[in-house]
Amino acid sequence: MSIGVIIVHYHTVDLLCRAVASLKNELVDNDLKADILVVDNGSTTAERDIITQLPIRYIDAGCNMGYAGAINLGVSQTDADIIVLMNADVEFLPGCLATLLQALATNADVVGPKLYLDPQKVVMLPPTERYNRFDDLIRQLAKYGEKWAEFARGRWRHHARKHWQANASISTVNLSGALLVLQRRVWDTVGPFDEGFKLYFEEVDWLRRLQQKGLTGYYVPDAEAIHYYNQSAVYQPDVSRWFAESAQRFGRRYYGAWFLAATYHMFRHRAARLSKVPQLPAGIPLIELSGLTDTAQKPLWIELAGSPLGFPAGAARIAPEQLSWRLPAAVWEKLAPGTYHLQVVDSCGHELKRVSFERPIVVLEQNQLGDEVAHD
Repeated sequence: MSIGVIIVHYHTVDLLCRAVASLKNELVDNDLKADILVVDNGSTTAERDIITQLPIRYIDAGCNMGYAGAINLGVSQTDADIIVLMNADVEFLPGCLATLLQALATNADVVGPKLYLDPQKVVMLPPTERYNRFDDLIRQLAKYGEKWAEFARGRWRHHARKHWQANASISTVNLSGALLVLQRRVWDTVGPFDEGFKLYFEEVDWLRRLQQKGLTGYYVPDAEAIHYYNQSAVYQPDVSRWFAESAQRFGRRYYGAWFLAATYHMFRHRAARLSKVPQLPAGIPLIELSGLTDTAQKPLWIELAGSPLGFPAGAARIAPEQLSWRLPAAVWEKLAPGTYHLQVVDSCGHELKRVSFERPIVVLEQNQLGDEVAHD
């Protein structure tokens, strides 16, 4: 069994070093060998100097090819039996790769792990959302009032908790493209990623095509990894436009132009203003749970969302005796600047409290800025 690992990099060299180190540990601990290829979509001269010193095969993409283009380029450079596709901001936790390979050797064609936002495994990342006409309609209706938003959160929450609470592998195509392990024969059957998806939806499209071929994907909760989510996108000025274009491309392919036209006319009016939620004081957010735990069905959950709609969201499960909860510092440090929302939800899915907080832009001191420029 030969293994080829394709890592896509874009201006996150520190995270790439951690990703490669965690991968090498997995290989050594499990007596495995792999051909590790880093496809570089963008780096400075200093960053390239660091990357090329790593125990990897370096491939210069020549430009930002997007995730799909970089993955396709990397796969074309290896003939390995097993292919690992991953972001540079993913870090393997002990036993992750071996567990995924074991699951792949049973009855799966592609597998993905349980992902966390932090090394302490406090905040779980959600599975990919369900993409179909009905769920797309619900996502759009969620912008038109609190009741619709709450309904959409409840539907999404049921889907997410099915994965978060899984004690064994479950059959699903709602896997994250941040880390996928698959058979080479599956890649050859399904075909490469569609490079028309410059960023986002490329793995959703690929997994949908896999499903159409009658192949199976599995979410493997015993395999765990950290995904320092959205770290390279902050360096890409076209990210919003690329997301919109990819969403349109996906919609035309799987929902039909008639559906897009119909929903465009349905939702062409300005969306309703959602009610404001209380804002927490500046700094790492601390949310009080006292007064919420007496009658609520335990355990409680804290959901962390980047959208005012409250979904999709990461989640942490709270110990029954806990009276307050603070966002892990490791998560806070990696959050992109912006407004975030926290929801306290009981085990039955009842929402008990919603608050927001700001992650401010970090302003470097003048001497730090000088050091950054000097080393660029």
